[in-house]
Amino acid sequence: MKKVIRIGTRSSELALWQANTVSNQLIYLGHETEIVKIDSIGDAVLNKPLYELGTTGVFTKNLDVALLNDKIDIAVHSLKDVPTILPEGIVQAAVLKRGLHHDILVLKDDEEFFTRKTATIATGSLRRKAQWLYRFPHHTITGLRGNVNTRLKKLEENEWNGAIFAMAGLKRIGLLPDNLLKLDWMLPAPAQGAVMVAALGKDKELLEICAELNDKETEICVGIEREFLNKLEGGCSAPIGALAMIKDDELKFKGALFSTDGKQKIEFSKTVPVNHTTDIAQFAASYILDRGGKKMMRKTGEVVKDINIFSTKNLSIGQKSALNQDIGVDMSDFITIRFNRLKPAIVKTPIKHVIFTSQNGVEAVLESFMASELNFENIYCVGRRTKRLIERKIGKVSHVENSASKLAEYMATHIKQGEVTYFCGNKRRDELPEILAKANMQLNEVIAYQTLLTPNVLEKKYQGLLFYSPSGIESYLSKNTDRDPVVFCIGSTTSAEAKKHFATVVEAKLPSVESVLNAVNAYFSK
Repeated sequence: MKKVIRIGTRSSELALWQANTVSNQLIYLGHETEIVKIDSIGDAVLNKPLYELGTTGVFTKNLDVALLNDKIDIAVHSLKDVPTILPEGIVQAAVLKRGLHHDILVLKDDEEFFTRKTATIATGSLRRKAQWLYRFPHHTITGLRGNVNTRLKKLEENEWNGAIFAMAGLKRIGLLPDNLLKLDWMLPAPAQGAVMVAALGKDKELLEICAELNDKETEICVGIEREFLNKLEGGCSAPIGALAMIKDDELKFKGALFSTDGKQKIEFSKTVPVNHTTDIAQFAASYILDRGGKKMMRKTGEVVKDINIFSTKNLSIGQKSALNQDIGVDMSDFITIRFNRLKPAIVKTPIKHVIFTSQNGVEAVLESFMASELNFENIYCVGRRTKRLIERKIGKVSHVENSASKLAEYMATHIKQGEVTYFCGNKRRDELPEILAKANMQLNEVIAYQTLLTPNVLEKKYQGLLFYSPSGIESYLSKNTDRDPVVFCIGSTTSAEAKKHFATVVEAKLPSVESVLNAVNAYFSK
């Protein structure tokens, strides 16, 4: 590569050590480099513990943006700070050989405080706090944020008994003191001690260069730890520890989830051949979740936020992380879909015109029939995602609209007369059938799935409610009376139903979950 490789990094001493380590390795391989300093919200907001900043990626997002905007060519991170799901277009290009993974206690004076009933220990990590309280329940934990130098200075200035640090960080910048205790019993954060290089997935030449920096054994171990973290849906806001180590062709894994107060721990450990590690992270996470971990994770997520919203549909990790950091979200599926078993006679002969108004209808048909059994001449649908699903699994879509009523108007205008088969749910809206009936079109409705209401009583006050279908609204109203929250809706049909019951309704610009979340961010940023 002829051009200079621009290396993005935070400006702390430790971050610069990491970036310069990568730089030196690239220079050794014959490449020119340049260090570009970019700081993050994690560096700017130092008066709150990490778990109160409300999102994963507080140390990496600004570097991600710089990478996507071509301000830098690669970004160097402490891998433990990187969300388990990377932004679209960004990939893990290399993981350097792992350093020390241990946590240590830097003592203010000596160890005598262990003989007393009380002590004060400083840390900004919920994982370290939970594990310390599990072992020493009568001690007090106080918050501690800032770069390594700042935290060491705060320890000197305060009357604490000690503060917890990552051993690798202090050693890398030459600040490892003599008065320390190695905490062998404390599980590190997933990928602690590992340095990661991120790059754009489309830059194949740069990826080949970075691959020369990669340490395969480290990649395997931290990959398992991060998958375990991902399966538990945890980040900086969850007290999760994990460590994988390879020795003598065996991989030993240990993972644990703690309650935030340190009173509970669920732990998993297993040793497997190094060539049989494919499902160990999933197995470990399932083991913990099935033994009380789900309940513990729900309680962990109850961090105080300025704004709280409720989603009537469970969101993915990536979707939750798209919300502004001051917005807290609780969620539950307020409707459940059950596919019907469809009779073979329905698709025995070719069907000229077929309508799908949701992905559920498509999935229900594919649950009963193979794609090769479907002979649909013209397919019409609602929503871009429904269109993508149809074209991926069945065939080409003739026309798509953003709402059922608009689709019906289009068909009434362009098809004039004829028979149309509509694969719908038991709670389908009336607009489409009514419009087609007025156009003298024969509608053959096939109830492909059942929409079951599964409401919950919301026990706390929310500023916003997120709805994705009229049935979701019906489900909410069957158990809840609060009409004060601002309501965010996925499309015009849902929005129209919401306006019958709520004073303030915001409709997403596009019929997608991501667009609903964008509407939430925009509304509460005013």
